[in-house]
Amino acid sequence: MPTPSSLIATVTDTIAATSADTAVNNSMAFKALISQCKAQIESALDRWLPAEDAKPETLHRAMRYSALAGGKYVRPLLVYSTGQALGVTAEALDGPACAIELIHSYSLVHDDLPAMDDDDLRRGKPTCHRAFDEATAILTGDALQTLAFHILATDPAVCVPAGQRVRMIETLANASGSLGMAGGQAIDLEADGKGNSMTLEALEYMHAQKTGALIRASVRLGALSHAGVDEAMLAHLDRYAANIGLAFQIRDDILDIEASTDTLGKSQGADIARNKPTYPALLGLDGAKQKALQLHEAALENLATLGSEGDPLRWISEYIVQRPN
Repeated sequence: MPTPSSLIATVTDTIAATSADTAVNNSMAFKALISQCKAQIESALDRWLPAEDAKPETLHRAMRYSALAGGKYVRPLLVYSTGQALGVTAEALDGPACAIELIHSYSLVHDDLPAMDDDDLRRGKPTCHRAFDEATAILTGDALQTLAFHILATDPAVCVPAGQRVRMIETLANASGSLGMAGGQAIDLEADGKGNSMTLEALEYMHAQKTGALIRASVRLGALSHAGVDEAMLAHLDRYAANIGLAFQIRDDILDIEASTDTLGKSQGADIARNKPTYPALLGLDGAKQKALQLHEAALENLATLGSEGDPLRWISEYIVQRPN
């Protein structure tokens, strides 16, 4: 199986021979990258997740149901694209990519619970607590979360010094906890029903934690998978990630208005129904779209020191502000 980077080189060379349109070339190469990374992460997750027939069977079925439910895999894609831009092999990035996706999957299982967002659909399928039951869904989230840290701590393919591996574990812990994703979710729950009464500054802080923290961690994990990465490059990549993380949430808010339930794979209009604070509510729909584009441009500025090897990161930023679901 070719790695994502080698596949991109092959596909790009083929397309260049048949088309002079750079935008078309990039679009086709990015689709090829997504396809390859999807296959790569699903294969890696399948290896790390317990088998369905391993005891306790119901919990393990629910873990696989939730973690292998498909989706956009933006976070693993960021791990692979960042690491490979710095020369790390795809195989050495499998563990960090799995770890970030398992944390994301656990967060979705818990977010969907009746005590949280109370959703019935996720990725076009019944949510975990609907397919199984609430208690199993809670345990599924717990088990997916702990598996993520087990992978980062033990994966032999992660070829960095022990101290750098600890930094990777710390990165994921900080992004997942009360000063990251869990804290952002707590603020989001408190904001239910407050509509546009939240300030723009407060909204940005909430989403920098709730959505942005894991996106920043994805990029950082990819970079820290390179034993010789320098602090200046880490800083540039972190600013890139902070911009695309916020853009990702703005696009989510826009899609909650413009996309259908079938397209989203989850209930359309849920934010409006709950009177949640959103970027369109504060900036208007056009203003939110403009803000997302500004963040995209700022993200690209932080990739200036990377040559063509950084193109996948540029494509991801563009995809985030244009994605249909």
